[in-house]
Amino acid sequence: MASSISPSDPATLDVLHEVYDQLRAEIGKVIVGQDDIVKNVIVCLLARGHVLLVGVPGLAKTLLIRTLSQALDLKYSRIQFTPDLMPSDITGTEIIEEDQTTGKRAFKFVRGPIFANIVLADEINRTPPKTQAALLEAMQEHHVTAAGQTLPLEAPFFVLATQNPIEQEGTYPLPEAQLDRFMLNLWLDYPSFEQEVDVVRSTTSARTVTVNPVISGSDLLLFQAFVRQIPVADNVIQYAVSLVSKTRPGREGAPDFVTNYLSYGAGPRASQYLILGAKTLAALDGRLTPLVEDVRQMAIPVLRHRIVTNFNADADSVTSVDIVDRLLSID
Repeated sequence: MASSISPSDPATLDVLHEVYDQLRAEIGKVIVGQDDIVKNVIVCLLARGHVLLVGVPGLAKTLLIRTLSQALDLKYSRIQFTPDLMPSDITGTEIIEEDQTTGKRAFKFVRGPIFANIVLADEINRTPPKTQAALLEAMQEHHVTAAGQTLPLEAPFFVLATQNPIEQEGTYPLPEAQLDRFMLNLWLDYPSFEQEVDVVRSTTSARTVTVNPVISGSDLLLFQAFVRQIPVADNVIQYAVSLVSKTRPGREGAPDFVTNYLSYGAGPRASQYLILGAKTLAALDGRLTPLVEDVRQMAIPVLRHRIVTNFNADADSVTSVDIVDRLLSID
């Protein structure tokens, strides 16, 4: 497909829209429902971001990520985070290797599971901060420093981390500064009654499903470059920046409820991700430029983990999502 698409060719929009429909169809063979979650994960992938998936056990978080990797024909690795996991278990380690002909010994670096295109960081809050930092550094820098060398990570590089929100004992919650590395924070909800019936029917039978690759790594890189070149009107950028600015307590234009309920607001990275997400939504919808409504659609997954509520919010049972909803309602 790479020969038929170009980051600078508007016709690539039609190809991307067609491929997106095919990708959704392949994922839909395995994943029942969760349409918004699937769409947002694909948006994040095309925007070169990373995703934090939050949901109770049994909602197919891991299955979704594995299915996505199969449909994308990319190298996939899974890291199960545990309290005894070390940074070298993620990045890799040096071993002594003996040359059979000369008998000489030398150190050899064995690459860890971070050297993949799609990395599932399962239950990222179950490992200590030092190990979390090793992953988060790789997410930010797109390289690993080990054995005195800087080793680049192959593009595309996409991290999907999962968290269980109901088990907090023995966990190490991610600090706000590290949460900011994730473009989107997606919360999975329970399936509807009909969807759960479909899930039980399909998973308790002998049926086997084959997920066919839809996009290669090179095609994905071209689509990512195409999204970056989509033009955005000034009023859309101004809306995104204005929305983010209003989350900052005590700043000009911030509503009273923001100052009352928030300790800290979102930084400039939130504005960047709102626009990148809006660009991608427009492209997937077959449009060559995003609208303010696209920014509004991205507001909750981009902002919910970037604003910090205070004691007043806890006392009044006000969440970060409530704050974003109120901000959207007054615009």
